[in-house]
Amino acid sequence: MAESGGGIEVTSMQFAYDGRQPIFARFSLEISPGSRCLLIGANGSGKTTLLRILAGKHMVGGRDVVRVLNCSAFHDTHLVCSGDLAYLGESWSKTVGSTGDVPLQGDFSAEHMIFGVEGADPLRREKLIDLLDINLQWRMHKVSDGQRRRVQICIGLLHPYKVLLLDEVTVDLDVVTRMDLLDFFKEECEQRGATIVYATHIFDGLEAWATDLAYIQEGELRRLAKVADIQELKVAKNLLSVVESWLRSETKLPKKEPIGFHAKSTGSSPFDASPFRSSRHMAYYR
Repeated sequence: MAESGGGIEVTSMQFAYDGRQPIFARFSLEISPGSRCLLIGANGSGKTTLLRILAGKHMVGGRDVVRVLNCSAFHDTHLVCSGDLAYLGESWSKTVGSTGDVPLQGDFSAEHMIFGVEGADPLRREKLIDLLDINLQWRMHKVSDGQRRRVQICIGLLHPYKVLLLDEVTVDLDVVTRMDLLDFFKEECEQRGATIVYATHIFDGLEAWATDLAYIQEGELRRLAKVADIQELKVAKNLLSVVESWLRSETKLPKKEPIGFHAKSTGSSPFDASPFRSSRHMAYYR
């Protein structure tokens, strides 16, 4: 079983999706227990992929390459089964009790979804329902994205975790709910010694919340530091402006050219022959 003192350790990790260029090559990262680490980077830098690897959703070579709570994130499935390792991403589905994978947009009440989670502590459940201001009579197919997100977060936090991985989960929340949730996470770390890794593009109020910051650029760890030790933050006093300056500096750097890719000088694009090439007859919706 996992030892309570374990944090997160990634050593010389390499990872690529099938048939694609590597996202990570010899990537290393260490996050100590009890930390509240912000994972920062531009879109496509590898933040979500890293979180999914830490959550054991992708396999990397070797049992000791990715260690969470002194265990292999992929091979030691008891991490997730025991609730010691929890992941909250953008998916609107969650395994609830014996009912299997239930979409949170279905015609169910919030009460059905939340009370369907087996083994939840009633006091913790009541606290989360109150904190997230959830009406148990909400019908999940009729509520707003923000209300649906509250139910998703509540379900994901019902069991106490030792490591929590968060991927932009507060994006649909209003300011009050978001700040109350951040206070709850801070309390979890300080009182229970939990470790949290939080990937976000919303930095309001995080200067005093985070203990550590990991900045990723195109699959490479550019900075890993205690927030208190970041010199730019001592001058700017604002995390958003500091991160903005880092990301803007990326735009001035030459982009990495994929291995084996050479654009033809004819002016044609490698996407010209693609069946997914955009035309005036096609429209795309996010």
